[in-house]
Amino acid sequence: MDKLNLRRELIAARTSLSPEELRANAIKVRETLLEQPWVQMAGLVACYWSTGSEPETHGLVFALWKHGATVILPLLRDDNDLDWAVYDGPDTLAPGRYGIMEPVDTRRGVDAVRTAALVIVPALAVDRRTGIRLGRGGGSYDRALARVGPNVPTVALLHDGELIDGVPSEPHDRTVRYAMTPAGLTRLV
Repeated sequence: MDKLNLRRELIAARTSLSPEELRANAIKVRETLLEQPWVQMAGLVACYWSTGSEPETHGLVFALWKHGATVILPLLRDDNDLDWAVYDGPDTLAPGRYGIMEPVDTRRGVDAVRTAALVIVPALAVDRRTGIRLGRGGGSYDRALARVGPNVPTVALLHDGELIDGVPSEPHDRTVRYAMTPAGLTRLV
């Protein structure tokens, strides 16, 4: 299946999830991630502020922040690359491009993600054999992941059924080391 049709299929499946399922999935993902020692020890975490039927990150971002991590969230630039700014609590967010909530803190630049000890990214699917992630098609997170060191844990958050065999890929597509679903954490590459 090509990327466009796979994206359509996955987005349709996500929109069929009930608010109760989305809440239950978010709790499972958050609790499982927060149990990992490498998550607990991460001083600087790059994450994202979820929207719509994406695996919800609001509680995760808040919990990481409350546990003492510095959390940076992306700001979408005009060239579709990602700038980063520090999250300093729920009152420090404002709608950005496309209405996605972004930190109002000083922009740290596209290279800020290089200093993260943990990087959590959105994905529509991840290939269980290769770790290739399928995003929404803008390439923003592929660019960000290209800046992350090889030993930094990179985690894609997914709903059950989105860790699949056979994600179509192109040379610019990046891998993640872990896939996190409500069913559990999977080490990939």
